Amino acid sequence: GAARGTGNGAEAAAASQTGASLAALSVKFRERQRSPHFLLVKEHQVREGADTAHPPRRTLFVLNVPPYCGPDSLSRLFSRCGHVQSVDICGKPGPGEKKDKLTSKFFDHKTVKGFQVAYVVFRKPAGVQAAKALSQEGPLLISTESHPVKTGISKWIASYEASIVDPKELKAEVDAYMQDYDKKVAEEEAKAAKEEGVPDEEGWVKVTRKGRKPGLPRTEAANLRVLEKEKQKRARKELLNFYAWQHRESKREHIAQLRKKFEEDKQRIALMRAQRKFRPY
Repeated sequence: GAARGTGNGAEAAAASQTGASLAALSVKFRERQRSPHFLLVKEHQVREGADTAHPPRRTLFVLNVPPYCGPDSLSRLFSRCGHVQSVDICGKPGPGEKKDKLTSKFFDHKTVKGFQVAYVVFRKPAGVQAAKALSQEGPLLISTESHPVKTGISKWIASYEASIVDPKELKAEVDAYMQDYDKKVAEEEAKAAKEEGVPDEEGWVKVTRKGRKPGLPRTEAANLRVLEKEKQKRARKELLNFYAWQHRESKREHIAQLRKKFEEDKQRIALMRAQRKFRPY
């Protein structure tokens, strides 16, 4: 069965801040599910240019998206309203920027748990209005016979099979990434060599660390030597602090002895003056 609820506090706060009316779409995970789940939808309204990934008038903002409802499910759900260009599911609402499509099969995959928000971008603005009008119809099905949504053991098995990495594919992707990285580094070095010694607009010349002893990357042994030097430096500092404390104590004792001797000298001088006093009778 599917979870029932109205979403988390962040979604409710976002809904209250928008000020625009929200339409409630009734959806069911399966046909035999008794209680429907409600998706809250509205037209995404932002300042021009504030959200480059979700253009206004063509983007439908969806709240209370359950965890089992992925981008493919939302795309099929709203495809009856018009051509769906893209579906972006986020943990919380916020401005988005156009990002490069992730082509990696092994890296940069984040799993968001709990209720989420979604931005459904249609090709034409009429799709947003048609999606809001779905609130007048009956419950929509998320998991159908033609497009079932995996849950339970079947979902765990699919997740486990997807987690198994093919070493050949991984090696090919890493090699391709390193080739691109080496190419980029070579281009940057060629650009730096070309600009070396050439003054900029203000007449300044950039000085680079090249010469007889260029900077070498740190190895593990070099890192260990640096850590050992830092450790010795801290130990020497603690030792110096101990000697400073000992020096302060010795100065206090010396001052106390001088004061004691000064009082004794005062008493002795007073006694000597009393003994030398002239007494004719």
